[in-house]
Amino acid sequence: QLQLVESGGGLVQPGGSLRLSCAASGFTLDYFAIGWFRQAPGKEREGVSCISVSGGSTHYADSVKGRFTISRDNAKNTVYLQMNSLKPEDTAVYFCAAQYLGVCIQVGGPYGYWGQGTQVTVSS
Repeated sequence: QLQLVESGGGLVQPGGSLRLSCAASGFTLDYFAIGWFRQAPGKEREGVSCISVSGGSTHYADSVKGRFTISRDNAKNTVYLQMNSLKPEDTAVYFCAAQYLGVCIQVGGPYGYWGQGTQVTVSS
């Protein structure tokens, strides 16, 4: 069974940091472009970041540019989202998604495989 599992979410104060992980089971991420998305209560899901198959191309939503960094470690079959200088408006459920031989030209997809999400809450 192909699965993506996010982890690393939690409660953090404004200005703090979290690192989210997206681990694949049942398949290797080597040939997949990966995207991170988030959905806050009452809002539509939005693309946050993406990384190409090679890792050589990354893109970010304007709202997180300069604060978030996406990376991949194919040896660990995991993609990360390092989130720094977190703001209350970053509060959301964060999802990772994978697309076989996909591209990362802009955040948003499309993606064929999705994880269940991890909650990130930024609050004092």
